[in-house]
Amino acid sequence: MWAFHRLSTLKDFLNRQRAEGRSIGFVPTMGALHEGHLSLIRRSKDAQEVAICSIFVNPTQFNDPTDLLKYPRTEAEDLYLLHQTGCAAAFLPSEPEVYPAGQGVGPDFRFGVLDKTMEGEFRPGHFKGVAQVVHRLLQMVEPDSIYMGQKDFQQVAIVREMIKQANLPVRLVMCPTAREENGLAMSSRNVRLSGAQRSRAALIYEMLQDVRARAHGDNLPALEVEALQRLRGEPGFRPEYFSVVDGKTLQPVRSLADSDYVVVCVACWVGDVRLIDNLIIKE
Repeated sequence: MWAFHRLSTLKDFLNRQRAEGRSIGFVPTMGALHEGHLSLIRRSKDAQEVAICSIFVNPTQFNDPTDLLKYPRTEAEDLYLLHQTGCAAAFLPSEPEVYPAGQGVGPDFRFGVLDKTMEGEFRPGHFKGVAQVVHRLLQMVEPDSIYMGQKDFQQVAIVREMIKQANLPVRLVMCPTAREENGLAMSSRNVRLSGAQRSRAALIYEMLQDVRARAHGDNLPALEVEALQRLRGEPGFRPEYFSVVDGKTLQPVRSLADSDYVVVCVACWVGDVRLIDNLIIKE
């Protein structure tokens, strides 16, 4: 596996691959890789000849400086895992490489209501940073397809809209959420949970499953309230939202009849670790 820190050398590598007729699949990450990330690499390898993974902890998407400082950085372990998974190349750019001096951070995308709800409400400015960095990375890598995980459902919606607004020639593929044995969605932040917290955090997925199983008619708001009460009653848990939304607009739905694409999304603190998850309940 190749590892590149400079865009110029990455470009040389990618140009050789394209000259030989190989297609490029791309997985953007912030490192601290786990099975969820690796499943995206494998999905990319299944569809494209060359799988590229970027590792860049993007400062512009952290609205909380403390969260940026706490974000795990495990470059050596990440490169080993990518090599074992068969990734063709890793791209590990510096901040000046991604955001060159004097060039700004890219277009100022406007997302209407997409970035105002759920994560947008509790992490102001987060999706602006996400859109900027993914736009920049897509300009740098120029892949045929980009692979992202369903766990970050709202982020996928934002990137899809950004690609549309920027008219980028890339296909976005959303891949199923990878989960631990107890159902907890895999996340780089899970390493900050204690063993007991990690076990109890399975309740988040249980509540998502419960809503999916019991959803019918116009009972969705009542299920949201019930789920929030259950999570608030768990010691050490602090839910921020538990929302049933339209999978395209991310706006609340009261009934399954209101939309042909319905998703239930949750964000909940477990101790000092913020976890997010979702399930599609109608598609």
